[in-house]
Amino acid sequence: MIFSKIEGEGKPFLIIHGFLGMSDNWKTLGVQFAEQGFQVHLLDMRNHGRSFHSDDFNYQLMAKDVLEYCNFHQLKDAVLLGHSMGGKVAMEFACLYPEYVNKFIVADIGPKYYAPHHQDILAGLSAIDFETKPTRGEVDEILSKYISDFGTRQFLLKNLYWKEQGQLAFRFNLKALIANIVEIGKPLFDAAKFEKEVLFIRGGNSKYILDEDVPLIENQFPSMKLRTIDNAGHWLHAEQPKAFYDYVIEFIK
Repeated sequence: MIFSKIEGEGKPFLIIHGFLGMSDNWKTLGVQFAEQGFQVHLLDMRNHGRSFHSDDFNYQLMAKDVLEYCNFHQLKDAVLLGHSMGGKVAMEFACLYPEYVNKFIVADIGPKYYAPHHQDILAGLSAIDFETKPTRGEVDEILSKYISDFGTRQFLLKNLYWKEQGQLAFRFNLKALIANIVEIGKPLFDAAKFEKEVLFIRGGNSKYILDEDVPLIENQFPSMKLRTIDNAGHWLHAEQPKAFYDYVIEFIK
């Protein structure tokens, strides 16, 4: 079963991270949501964080992982929040298993197809040879040749851990994620529909949800609302955490 960290008590609230992320990315916001009377479940998807590694990786399987998790913890009528890849997982789960979901929030991703665009990141990660026992600084130096953005590198470096003394490794299963990279951009299945309330939040500087995407979203999620956070890109929850928090709380309260 997938790994989680649980904060607080109350109505179940599941948070699903994005590609190459993990539950730790959401700890600060998770604690804030828990303070509002929710039991917040910060999930690690398969091949990410502390969850199990598998050669099989797609949205249907990740939705089933969430289903297994909900059944184990006896969670019903839950609120879901997913960012990027996690938003696609939330959409897939809600459309396949609507009886488990009260309402959900999607952060900066639509149900449409997205062309592969993680090539530089994956090339940088693949360039690191952990057999040479690099330090954290040396890993960052290698990544900087492929990824100029400091914030993106810091996000990726959070996945480093000491596998054993003097030996760093990444928590994610890089081999499986590269082998299945086409799965990340795949659209929601054609018959997908969810009639209950959904909030889509996009970054004003992001290109992930365009105005022309709205009719498709409305077709699959007829009770959808769309909010835009100014001065935020794809990492809107990290760049503008207060605005993001306020929109989510307004919606779920």
